[in-house]
Amino acid sequence: MKNLTNIIKNNTKTDKVKFHYIHLDNQNDLIESVILRKLVINKDPTGSLVETLRTDWQDVYNLENLNFAMQYMSITPSGIIRDEDKWHVHKFQKDRFICASGKIITAIYDPRKNSKTKGLLNLFVMSPQNENEMYMIVIPEETYHGFMVVSNEPGYLLNFPTKLYDPGDEGRIANQGELNWQEVRADFKIAK
Repeated sequence: MKNLTNIIKNNTKTDKVKFHYIHLDNQNDLIESVILRKLVINKDPTGSLVETLRTDWQDVYNLENLNFAMQYMSITPSGIIRDEDKWHVHKFQKDRFICASGKIITAIYDPRKNSKTKGLLNLFVMSPQNENEMYMIVIPEETYHGFMVVSNEPGYLLNFPTKLYDPGDEGRIANQGELNWQEVRADFKIAK
């Protein structure tokens, strides 16, 4: 397994952190088939507008393998991790995550046997408050993923999956040490 930890300076609340966090300005060592798409925040005196998915964005949408099936929003309280002791995984579906409010860390781990990045963990900082954190992330099928809200306010996550909800494609895999979420909590000074 590749080394998962690095000491870096970034935009967290502390100078020394356990992990290498990814955002638009820092896309080193991405898992194979993960895609980041910068989203533009258009502001005027009446508020903000962000286009979240367009059919002419060929890097994140196409009829062959990145089609559109549905959209949903989840609202998660501060400090909560979705499936802390388990990973979420899909056999056939790609997810497209956008953080619409708050700040979340999205984790993706690559267990795929034939992947060039097998064993790699990516942690993505996502938030609409900072330009380098406002993006869509495409999560490939068969990769393990989850997220945690690290802002004081709830995190609003939009997803535009490539398949309609199918309980037969929804998987949970035990987290076997690929990521210790307590270390992410410590990096962002989040109490459990």
